Amino acid sequence: MRAGEPAVYRSAAKRATDLVLAVVVLVLTAPLTALAAIAIAVSLGRPVLFSQLRTGHGRRAFRLLKFKTMTDARDPLGVLLPGSARMNAVGRFLRKSSIDELPELLNVIRGEMSLVGPRPLLPRYDPWYSGRELLRFDARPGITGLAQVNGRNGATWDDRLAMDARYVAEWSYLLDLKILARTGWQALTARGVVVDPTALMADLDAERKSRS
Repeated sequence: MRAGEPAVYRSAAKRATDLVLAVVVLVLTAPLTALAAIAIAVSLGRPVLFSQLRTGHGRRAFRLLKFKTMTDARDPLGVLLPGSARMNAVGRFLRKSSIDELPELLNVIRGEMSLVGPRPLLPRYDPWYSGRELLRFDARPGITGLAQVNGRNGATWDDRLAMDARYVAEWSYLLDLKILARTGWQALTARGVVVDPTALMADLDAERKSRS
């Protein structure tokens, strides 16, 4: 790691914590992930994992891994149905419990993500960041972050991106520990979880195009 990199990226303590906790959680949740994989295969079909290109540190693209929570049902023209029409009880439970996020621990182990950081977003959003929002690319993206423990999917795009920038600018190891603790509490209580976040807000590119 280059000395000129931001502390949030070059911190050895942060990376060590990511690796240790990711491995421990993967081992402890192995029975749960096995059950989730079986339930997905039976009710939603194979493959059980969903991967999607996201933009990470330094604007490098990587494949984010999640458990599949929707079917591949399409209309007569072959177009995917809306998310709400493709999600069943299993998918809703996986999202509400955040179990669908567990495969992202593999992204953490591979160094593509951190436990805490700005959530990785779609590459097509990259041209729509401005000013301090570009700080998000100075850190590894995270499974959880400052925005997720302050409104989660209910926050506006401006608020979410501002909190991501604030996290990178003000990062400390203690801040990570606080975010992890609050994330654990939210996961246990399902507080702030939105099963279909697209029902709450427009895509970032569409929202900013409408304002330009």
